[in-house]
Amino acid sequence: MTPRTASLAALASLSVALCGLLAPTAWAQPGPGTTMAPAGLYQALGEKAGITRLADDFVNRLVNDPRIGSHFKQIKPAALKESLADQFCQLAGGPCKYEGADMKSAHADMDINKGHFNALVEVLQSAMDAQGIPFAQQNRLLALLAPMHRDVITQR
Repeated sequence: MTPRTASLAALASLSVALCGLLAPTAWAQPGPGTTMAPAGLYQALGEKAGITRLADDFVNRLVNDPRIGSHFKQIKPAALKESLADQFCQLAGGPCKYEGADMKSAHADMDINKGHFNALVEVLQSAMDAQGIPFAQQNRLLALLAPMHRDVITQR
């Protein structure tokens, strides 16, 4: 684990703890009134076009990652890209509406463990780096996504 990954893992853990205390049920699926996007995050991510590029890059990396790519063999990449773009956009405070499944249902049969989840976060970080998203903005998005880990990790 690189120092940067360790730093982000610590941030994610802290975010999970704080969000668990502040809003234990509000994070399972984004919806009206549940997104607490930091001001300006949507713009910092490049608005809809930038978020779409990020989702495209992220999914392309996911399906090819030797650690977790096998989890995505049964998915349609285009549909996942669109769903993630909408989810990231809504979480970031944009005008998009995520209409996909809740995280618990979507991942119920995927046998995801903490290592898989951490690999996914590393892949997302790589995609954000490649898209030129500043580190501080990456942290802001990761802080919004981190609480979903409890619904995504299905294998303890």
